[in-house]
Amino acid sequence: MQTGLEGKIVLITGAAQGIGRATALAFAREGARVCAVDIDADALDSLQSEIHALGVPVNTARADLSSGEGVTAGIDAALRPHQGQLDILVNNVGSGKVRTFDDLSDADWNATLNLNFLSYVRACRHLLPTLRQREKAVIINNASDLARQPEPVPIDYSASKAAVLALTKGLARAEAPKIRVNAVAPGPVWTPFWTKEGGFAETMGKFHKMDPREAVEHELSLRQLPLNRLGTPEEVANVIVFLASDLASFVTSAVWGVDGGSIRSLI
Repeated sequence: MQTGLEGKIVLITGAAQGIGRATALAFAREGARVCAVDIDADALDSLQSEIHALGVPVNTARADLSSGEGVTAGIDAALRPHQGQLDILVNNVGSGKVRTFDDLSDADWNATLNLNFLSYVRACRHLLPTLRQREKAVIINNASDLARQPEPVPIDYSASKAAVLALTKGLARAEAPKIRVNAVAPGPVWTPFWTKEGGFAETMGKFHKMDPREAVEHELSLRQLPLNRLGTPEEVANVIVFLASDLASFVTSAVWGVDGGSIRSLI
């Protein structure tokens, strides 16, 4: 089947590692022109080399996406070779730690919301004027299964991702029929988001007083995942590419779970 993505200009935030990296490579394999924004310059260089090896144009920009200035500067730098034009926006950047409600200060809440939610708001606000001028423009937001089925921890992360779903639904109605807006809601996916120092696995280990990997396996048992394993970044990227493609031309305002069956509700 033809995706219709060849030659499309795609911008991905948080593109250097994990789901963002897999998504950038998946779009490149479809012949899309990838623009990648991330705070990790070394990982961006590695991604750029890998995409160049596929013979596809790619441009990268280092930026701190937790601030309005960082979002604007990073996007403008990444899109400069395309004179600011864009067909597909993938809001993917995010971070989280396992902390109880009592552990979270106002500064913690602000940091989570600034990166996981307001970066999406700021990217959309900055790019909507351009997307409105394009044919078949698409926005895809990376949320989480925890947006629809929150756990006691991490409550700030769950709240930020629930806000992403509300943003997705609202924009889908506001920008229809010109722009399709959808979200993916991954479950546990083994990426640097989990494995990095201070990430989900390490902080979950401290919370459960277990080795990080043992804590992750314990958490999976609590969630009773039917597929009984963590997902891969590529499995999420495949769904993002589908939603951006002509194959999903009648799909908007949708939340696609890529979660191993973690969500039990009908709605």
